[in-house]
Amino acid sequence: MNASPASSGAAPIRVFLLDDHELVRRGLQDLLSSEPDMTVVGEAADARQALARAPALRPDVAVLDVRLGSTADGADQDGISVCRDLRVALPDLVCLMLTSFDDDEALFDAIMAGAAGYVLKQIRGSDLVTAIRTVAAGKSMLDPGATARVLARVRGPADHTGTTGSPELARLSPREREILDLIGEGLTNRQIAERLYLAEKTVKNRISAILTKLKVGRRIQAAVIAERVREREESEGIPRAAERGTRGTHGPGGTGPRTHRHPPAPDRQDLP
Repeated sequence: MNASPASSGAAPIRVFLLDDHELVRRGLQDLLSSEPDMTVVGEAADARQALARAPALRPDVAVLDVRLGSTADGADQDGISVCRDLRVALPDLVCLMLTSFDDDEALFDAIMAGAAGYVLKQIRGSDLVTAIRTVAAGKSMLDPGATARVLARVRGPADHTGTTGSPELARLSPREREILDLIGEGLTNRQIAERLYLAEKTVKNRISAILTKLKVGRRIQAAVIAERVREREESEGIPRAAERGTRGTHGPGGTGPRTHRHPPAPDRQDLP
């Protein structure tokens, strides 16, 4: 059995809670406080409190309710916006979204806000604890089915005014565009390295640079952007970067058959 962080001498996972129901917050605090490798460092009942308290407490993981009640003045608020704002203030923070509804639209928005996971409130307590440990370790709680649904959400009419035309995309080098295409196909770092005849460490470093240039924090976000680019380029008859380069070769500069598209792999397999 693997030792928990507490038993191995590591600092406990610092958790921050956001939920507009006091009973839910109390239940989560009791559950997590009973774990030797976790400590709840703070909580909030609304977005304003969360954005004011969390940066000073510097948690490792924020467990955020997706749907929050309206403020006293009637303004809508949601945990996804809090996720986005907290990750700007705390780039190393990992956000786990907690919701009562299996909503593809909210799942898509959560991923694009940089969330590392998305779980339903019907989850068992032990599974939630495992989920927090998983995202705290730098892995994703998005399964292949969730990833596929997100990309299906993207495969609508090409967005000519959004991400595909962003100046960040124009900053990518030709090699980075090739790698972005292959991320969109669901290839792992090792598969990309084999396809492009690069060292796996080089691919990992290139992906980190791509995420920085695209101003996103997770591989799945880059895959969504790659899918939008593919839709636009196919509609305009533009050859993809990976097709103009070494993709599908039997050697550098050679030619060979294209491989079949793979369903996008969740970013738990390859963390940049």
